[in-house]
Amino acid sequence: MLTSRKENIAIKFLVLFFFCTVSFAQSAGESGLAFLKFGFGARNVAMSDLGVVDANDLTSLNYNPSLIALNSKTQLSFTHNSLFQDLNSEMFGASFSVFGLPVAVGINTTTIANIEVRSRPGDVESVFSAHYFAGSISTAYEIINNFYAGATIKYLYENLFSDDANGLGFDFGISYQGLVNGLSLGAALRNIGSMNELRSQSTKLPTDLRIGVAYDFSFTNSRLDFTLLTGFQKYLVQTDSHLHIGGEAVYNKMFSLRIGYASGYDSKSISTGFGIKWKGINLDYAFVPFKYGLGDSHIISFIYTFE
Repeated sequence: MLTSRKENIAIKFLVLFFFCTVSFAQSAGESGLAFLKFGFGARNVAMSDLGVVDANDLTSLNYNPSLIALNSKTQLSFTHNSLFQDLNSEMFGASFSVFGLPVAVGINTTTIANIEVRSRPGDVESVFSAHYFAGSISTAYEIINNFYAGATIKYLYENLFSDDANGLGFDFGISYQGLVNGLSLGAALRNIGSMNELRSQSTKLPTDLRIGVAYDFSFTNSRLDFTLLTGFQKYLVQTDSHLHIGGEAVYNKMFSLRIGYASGYDSKSISTGFGIKWKGINLDYAFVPFKYGLGDSHIISFIYTFE
């Protein structure tokens, strides 16, 4: 009887999830707050920045909050993302358990420095910086065997020159493990919400839908483990969509090499990276080259797991 009740809850959750997807897909116009599109965790970024599946640590809070239910250990993380010139993003995260429920909190601070002010041709009159902030809290729950659902609420803030605004955003995610040994499925609807007016107009959040599948496997009598993943992503207020493909090879559960590809972007496609794991420490690096002289993106992540 209890199992049947949980199954009904799961079905209702799925209906609600895809109803929200269809509703927000009817939105029009362009979005702002581009810092919410930045990846969290060099491992995820190196594997095409899909993250909705196989984000196997607390960095999953940025992609699919349901995945934090699979991580029962207390963790701390820091990610530095250096993009283009004078654009830097720092992300902090922590995961722990509260009354038996997994909880993850995240902080994202992004700064664009040295923006020039000109009211007429000639020398620069002054410079200023744009500041963005997001603080989030996530939790997840196993609805039925191997089926998880999670949610995130986040406070958002933006400051541009003499104007600022704030607002709230929400993420919803689901995941399923064990359909086939090593296979995982996931989906998330991210950045649903709104902002107050910035001077005279409210900035639209970059609401996006992600669906993905990952497969983990290894060969007999081999120290190598492999992960392959692929998925679909669409920012709902834009007309383009993206296909993500990524892979990882891990030697002796310590050294990792990663590669990813994301279609549909004008300025980027390939991503690569590596990782080192020693005891409770994970150190990861990702490199994303950009076209048109925009520069390259370097992401460094540090995660400490309390054993």
